[in-house]
Amino acid sequence: MTEPVSHVFLFSGHMMDRPDRPEPRFPPAMEAAAAAAIDAALAHHGARPGDRALSQAAAGGDILFLEACRKHGLRCEVLLPFDRYTFLDRSVRPSADGERWVERFHRVIDGPDTTLEEMPVVLGRTPVGTDPYERCNLWLLDRAMPGPDERLCFICLWNGDGPEGPGGTAHMVTVVRERNGAVEHIDTRKLNVPQRDHR
Repeated sequence: MTEPVSHVFLFSGHMMDRPDRPEPRFPPAMEAAAAAAIDAALAHHGARPGDRALSQAAAGGDILFLEACRKHGLRCEVLLPFDRYTFLDRSVRPSADGERWVERFHRVIDGPDTTLEEMPVVLGRTPVGTDPYERCNLWLLDRAMPGPDERLCFICLWNGDGPEGPGGTAHMVTVVRERNGAVEHIDTRKLNVPQRDHR
């Protein structure tokens, strides 16, 4: 009997909104729906123990993805564009309820079958004029490219808009499509957000 093909799951998604963000994109009220959608996407694509999963570990989509991967027993490879302390200050702590996300960051990177690598250590300093987040996206994609017995599945938690800055989810979607990769798009505009009861 033929062995089932292993999967490589690559993820990119919006960070949880900062408290001062003027136009909501990924507000805290959307967290539960996003987590459920990520879990459902992994299940739909047949995630099983031993499959590989790669992402950064920013507050919001990345951490939700890593938490779901742990539930499914995946081997997680976390790649960061900076050392972990700089990354925490730039991509985790500024989000709404930032200290809670910091705690979750530590839980996911310290989890079983999880490795963490820092881009400056592995690739050296980011060249002048190169955005570190874009460089990390390309590093993630290169590391995720499947072997002969693997299948790549890219999952993105994205509102479908153009980039707000370099190295975001829109950039990763673009480079995956340039390499003819399939994109599983979880559209944040279609996620159900609980409505407040104003009675």
